[in-house]
Amino acid sequence: MAGAKRPVAITHSGEDMPSNSSTSQKPIRRIAIVGTGVIGASWAAYYLSRGFDVVATDPAPNAESNLRKYVDDAWSELAKAGLVTAGASRDRLTFTPSMSRALAEADFVQENAPERPEFKVKLFAEMDEATPPGAILASSSSGIPMDVIQTGAKRPERCVIGHPFNPPHIVPLVEVVGGAKTSEAVIERAMSFYASIGKKPIRLHKSLPGHAANRLQAALYKEILSLIQRGVLSVADADIAVSYGPGLRWGVMGQSLQWHLGGGAGGIHHFMEHLMPPLEGMMKDLQMPDVTPALKQTIVEGVAKETGGHSVEQLAQDENQIILGTLALRQSAGRTIP
Repeated sequence: MAGAKRPVAITHSGEDMPSNSSTSQKPIRRIAIVGTGVIGASWAAYYLSRGFDVVATDPAPNAESNLRKYVDDAWSELAKAGLVTAGASRDRLTFTPSMSRALAEADFVQENAPERPEFKVKLFAEMDEATPPGAILASSSSGIPMDVIQTGAKRPERCVIGHPFNPPHIVPLVEVVGGAKTSEAVIERAMSFYASIGKKPIRLHKSLPGHAANRLQAALYKEILSLIQRGVLSVADADIAVSYGPGLRWGVMGQSLQWHLGGGAGGIHHFMEHLMPPLEGMMKDLQMPDVTPALKQTIVEGVAKETGGHSVEQLAQDENQIILGTLALRQSAGRTIP
């Protein structure tokens, strides 16, 4: 990143994992991307930027050309921010419409197929058959639990959720959660692997619809919708309240650590003893909005006004640049900010 130190060298290895892992301890060097829509293409760009060999597969028409265009655009962003590892190259990307060929020598698979349970179950069974026994099979699924996805696999212990936040080549968060049959060693190895390549993995110890971060977004948006419906705020002012208020702080540290600062010299202990009661009162006052067609239309019209005629693509590019700048600042303050 501009003005930030280049990330430390990365070792693509699981050698520190427990010896009872059901997956091979060979270093992870070859990544297979299954499904090359926006999420899959973004993952491909990120893995390439970290120096991996990436083989991608998708049966859709024009999949390869769309993938390569996305990777070229993402590469430009990453290179400008100083996030391309020495030795990394877009030339290490290969594409094949044959999934069995793509997975034949993969060390790690990142699946990004449509969110349909029956489709995912069948797909993972086929991936399990096509992939070397030592490879980890990770799904980017945002809503289907691994308990369901792994049911058709002969080696379900190596199947795990590795859910990114969009776009994966920019946003570091990855939510990791296993299914009932996932090996603990595989979960730990996935956590270690994601962390080793510059991601910020978090471990979910229970499977919930939407995982964790999306549920946090849903909780906030519930109140935003309620305030708009009750006539308290306009759509634009609600967005300003978030992005120019607590959102600025959330880009630095999470809410609990924020409350530690809010407690002053007494820290989080003081906050819990003296400031939590009024916050609890506000929590009890939160209301569920009635998400009517009229409310939806209010949001649509409000957002259209907010964009000022700028395209989704332009807004996304601007957002990516701001996020990368924020990450650079976080890294420079890494001594104190987790």
